[in-house]
Amino acid sequence: MRNFVRLYTNINGEINRFLKSFYLATEEILKNINNDTLELQIEFDNPVEMSDLIGTFIENKDEFKINMWICIDEDVLINVTGNNADEIIRYLYERFPY
Repeated sequence: MRNFVRLYTNINGEINRFLKSFYLATEEILKNINNDTLELQIEFDNPVEMSDLIGTFIENKDEFKINMWICIDEDVLINVTGNNADEIIRYLYERFPY
């Protein structure tokens, strides 16, 4: 199963602006998004790698109108919020310590 982060917005260019602002996206991801992208799924081989994206998202949540959901178990999506982001990051490091 692939682990992934899904970003959602209602504003054209918002996801593109977020990813480019913080250099979080690889060239492969950036070539698949444009200013019309309102939803983006980023897959991770190692779920711990999501923690950087989650942390950056939460630190800049007020600047961008984006929602984030993550999946680390099949068919289970978790909404990342300011209230649960720290616990999610801790859980990722505890569950996937490699």
